[in-house]
Amino acid sequence: MTGPVIGAVVSRDLKLAMRRRADIVSVLFFFIIVATLFPLGIGPEPEILRRLAPGVLWIGALLATILSLPRLFADDYQDGTLEQLALSPQPLALSVLGKVIAHWLVSGLPLALLTPLLGLQFDLDPEILGVLALSVLVGTPALSGVGAIGAALTLGVRGGGVLLSLLVLPLYIPVLIFGAGAVDAASSGLGTGVYFSILGALTLAGVFFAPWAAAAALRIALE
Repeated sequence: MTGPVIGAVVSRDLKLAMRRRADIVSVLFFFIIVATLFPLGIGPEPEILRRLAPGVLWIGALLATILSLPRLFADDYQDGTLEQLALSPQPLALSVLGKVIAHWLVSGLPLALLTPLLGLQFDLDPEILGVLALSVLVGTPALSGVGAIGAALTLGVRGGGVLLSLLVLPLYIPVLIFGAGAVDAASSGLGTGVYFSILGALTLAGVFFAPWAAAAALRIALE
């Protein structure tokens, strides 16, 4: 029964997201602006741009993900849907997992698809662009999973957006380090297997374990 529950939540959230395309566009536009301003501010020196590219693009993806987190549970909390999910016989964590997957599909996946295009501004080789895009593709699900915990903990709190950022930013640091590290290793001619293995482990932990912690936080918020 887990599959139909998760699939139903994912389908529902994707349909709602398509009705609020402005939210998706604003996240992508923010990512584009961050990635574009750095080359303009730093200057046209190719060597400097190539060295800064992994960190800049990963930080942009990280901040864009945070920008999309406050509404992960807020709308369902306001209209009572979240309370109905909590009262259903299925574990609330399954519904949270569905929402995490839907969040990644409308935020993390588009960011990963945009990354190679934005990486061209930094004079990166095609092979390095591929590694960069793959690192964002593998790492962003962890951002969505961990972000769900922060969104649940700050649900209904005044100024929750700022508090959410303060909560999740320290937890995002390992993903940032290994995501950018994979690109640096590829640029230096070193192997990237270790970096992608750790990114994969962080993603598995974020997607399959974080929803249980987020569900516990949501139950507290609903009491």
